[in-house]
Amino acid sequence: MSVPKSASKLVPEDPAKVMVIRDVVPNTITTLSVPFLRAGLMKIGGRGTLVRLRTGSVAVFSPAALTPEVKRKIESMGTLKYIIAPDFEHHIFVSQYNKEYPQAEVIGVEGLPEKREGSSDTRGVPFQHVFTPKNKLDMHISSEFDDEFSYEYVHSHANKELVFCHRPTKTVIEADLLFNLPATEQYSKSGLGAQSGLLTRFFASIMNTSGDMIWQKRFLWYALGRDHVAFGESAKRMMKWDFDRIIPCHGDVIETGGKGVMAKALQWYLEPKH
Repeated sequence: MSVPKSASKLVPEDPAKVMVIRDVVPNTITTLSVPFLRAGLMKIGGRGTLVRLRTGSVAVFSPAALTPEVKRKIESMGTLKYIIAPDFEHHIFVSQYNKEYPQAEVIGVEGLPEKREGSSDTRGVPFQHVFTPKNKLDMHISSEFDDEFSYEYVHSHANKELVFCHRPTKTVIEADLLFNLPATEQYSKSGLGAQSGLLTRFFASIMNTSGDMIWQKRFLWYALGRDHVAFGESAKRMMKWDFDRIIPCHGDVIETGGKGVMAKALQWYLEPKH
């Protein structure tokens, strides 16, 4: 299975050998966990997530490599109908899924379709749903999708984040809003230590969910927050959701207690910082 040239230094050459396919919620949610290098240097892991709707339709969030095993998993779950690129960065394999499942609706954020058209690796994929600051509160995907998902477009995040809550399983699915390093599961089949390397150890030491998460708070506030007021409004809407589990793209799944973790990470946006 080919890997896009633009991602050759970021993802494994043969993803099938190192991917961990795990049923997080039997018959409903499956994660596709793989090694991933940030800037080609730091081991932060990557994760796609498959969700089976009650209707039998399947949605994929942050698509991971479409290996034969992933195809078989999708077929066992139902019909792939939604392909979600949840921010400006998590779209590497969207083209593979669009080619294999051309009937599926592609969902993304403002500017991403244009960005993808600028590369021969990614151009040619139509987006049926594109979130913007103006339409985000009125956006509707479909009746079956909206019956099960709440979603928030955090347009004031530097990567333009789309965050989803699968209400039936009380599960939040997100890309770069929250990290839970080290990426233990994602590197478990790679033969490499999830914390090997100086830069990896340093980044994992600050982008985890232990203690008061002061460095994640600082990262979200100073590095990623482009409009603190708008970010705060998004944070308050997300914290109204009823959820317990968080499936991040980077690091291990937070199986329980996720709402408390999210509240810690977003504290400066939920309360006056000073």
